[in-house]
Amino acid sequence: MTYNITVAFGQDREYEIVLHDADVANLGKDQARAWFAKEFEDLECTPSNPMGKILVLDMVLNVAKYGGEDRFKANGDWAKAFATAVAAALQRPAIRVDVANFVVG
Repeated sequence: MTYNITVAFGQDREYEIVLHDADVANLGKDQARAWFAKEFEDLECTPSNPMGKILVLDMVLNVAKYGGEDRFKANGDWAKAFATAVAAALQRPAIRVDVANFVVG
Protein backbone atom coordinates (compact mmCIF):
# COMPACT_ATOMS: atom_id res chain seq x y z
CA MET A 1 0.00 0.00 0.00
CA THR A 2 1.10 3.55 -0.66
CA TYR A 3 0.41 6.17 2.01
CA ASN A 4 -0.04 9.83 1.06
CA ILE A 5 0.29 11.99 4.15
CA THR A 6 -0.48 15.68 3.63
CA VAL A 7 0.17 18.22 6.36
CA ALA A 8 -1.49 21.58 5.71
CA PHE A 9 -0.80 24.85 7.51
CA GLY A 10 -3.04 26.96 5.28
CA GLN A 11 -3.66 27.72 1.64
CA ASP A 12 -0.58 27.02 -0.52
CA ARG A 13 1.25 25.71 2.56
CA GLU A 14 0.81 21.96 2.17
CA TYR A 15 3.48 19.31 2.47
CA GLU A 16 3.01 15.80 1.11
CA ILE A 17 5.02 12.80 2.19
CA VAL A 18 4.60 9.55 0.29
CA LEU A 19 5.39 6.31 2.09
CA HIS A 20 5.22 2.65 1.14
CA ASP A 21 4.46 -0.48 3.15
CA ALA A 22 8.17 -1.04 3.77
CA ASP A 23 8.43 2.40 5.40
CA VAL A 24 5.64 1.59 7.86
CA ALA A 25 6.16 -2.17 8.32
CA ASN A 26 8.33 -1.94 11.45
CA LEU A 27 6.06 0.45 13.33
CA GLY A 28 2.89 -0.85 15.00
CA LYS A 29 -0.04 1.21 16.25
CA ASP A 30 1.20 1.12 19.84
CA GLN A 31 4.69 2.21 18.79
CA ALA A 32 3.22 5.05 16.71
CA ARG A 33 1.15 6.20 19.66
CA ALA A 34 4.26 6.07 21.88
CA TRP A 35 6.16 8.20 19.33
CA PHE A 36 3.36 10.78 19.38
CA ALA A 37 3.20 10.72 23.19
CA LYS A 38 6.94 11.37 23.45
CA GLU A 39 6.86 14.18 20.89
CA PHE A 40 3.76 15.63 22.55
CA GLU A 41 5.67 15.82 25.82
CA ASP A 42 9.00 16.96 24.30
CA LEU A 43 7.29 19.76 22.34
CA GLU A 44 5.34 20.79 25.45
CA CYS A 45 2.02 20.57 23.62
CA THR A 46 -1.12 21.79 25.32
CA PRO A 47 -3.93 19.20 25.39
CA SER A 48 -7.02 20.13 23.38
CA ASN A 49 -9.22 18.64 26.09
CA PRO A 50 -7.93 19.58 29.54
CA MET A 51 -10.42 17.20 31.20
CA GLY A 52 -8.85 13.86 30.46
CA LYS A 53 -7.51 11.35 28.01
CA ILE A 54 -5.60 12.63 25.00
CA LEU A 55 -6.78 10.93 21.81
CA VAL A 56 -4.33 9.95 19.10
CA LEU A 57 -5.88 12.49 16.70
CA ASP A 58 -5.28 15.24 19.25
CA MET A 59 -1.67 14.14 19.52
CA VAL A 60 -1.26 14.08 15.73
CA LEU A 61 -2.64 17.60 15.36
CA ASN A 62 -0.78 19.08 18.31
CA VAL A 63 2.55 17.50 17.39
CA ALA A 64 2.21 18.88 13.85
CA LYS A 65 1.26 22.30 15.21
CA TYR A 66 3.95 22.53 17.89
CA GLY A 67 6.53 20.82 15.68
CA GLY A 68 6.03 23.66 13.27
CA GLU A 69 5.77 24.19 9.56
CA ASP A 70 9.53 24.53 9.08
CA ARG A 71 10.07 20.86 9.92
CA PHE A 72 7.70 19.83 7.14
CA LYS A 73 9.10 22.42 4.74
CA ALA A 74 12.59 20.96 5.30
CA ASN A 75 11.20 17.46 4.57
CA GLY A 76 13.82 15.87 6.80
CA ASP A 77 13.94 12.89 9.13
CA TRP A 78 11.50 14.36 11.64
CA ALA A 79 8.82 14.97 8.98
CA LYS A 80 9.25 11.42 7.68
CA ALA A 81 9.03 10.01 11.23
CA PHE A 82 5.85 12.03 11.78
CA ALA A 83 4.30 10.73 8.53
CA THR A 84 5.33 7.16 9.33
CA ALA A 85 3.73 7.38 12.76
CA VAL A 86 0.54 8.85 11.24
CA ALA A 87 0.35 6.05 8.66
CA ALA A 88 0.97 3.36 11.29
CA ALA A 89 -1.51 4.83 13.76
CA LEU A 90 -4.37 5.47 11.33
CA GLN A 91 -3.78 2.78 8.67
CA ARG A 92 -5.38 4.71 5.81
CA PRO A 93 -3.89 5.27 2.34
CA ALA A 94 -4.61 9.01 2.27
CA ILE A 95 -4.47 11.17 5.37
CA ARG A 96 -4.72 14.94 5.56
CA VAL A 97 -3.54 16.64 8.74
CA ASP A 98 -5.05 20.12 8.50
CA VAL A 99 -3.29 22.08 11.23
CA ALA A 100 -4.96 25.38 10.31
CA ASN A 101 -8.47 23.95 10.82
CA PHE A 102 -7.38 21.42 13.47
CA VAL A 103 -8.84 18.37 11.73
CA VAL A 104 -7.55 15.04 10.41
CA GLY A 105 -9.33 13.67 7.39
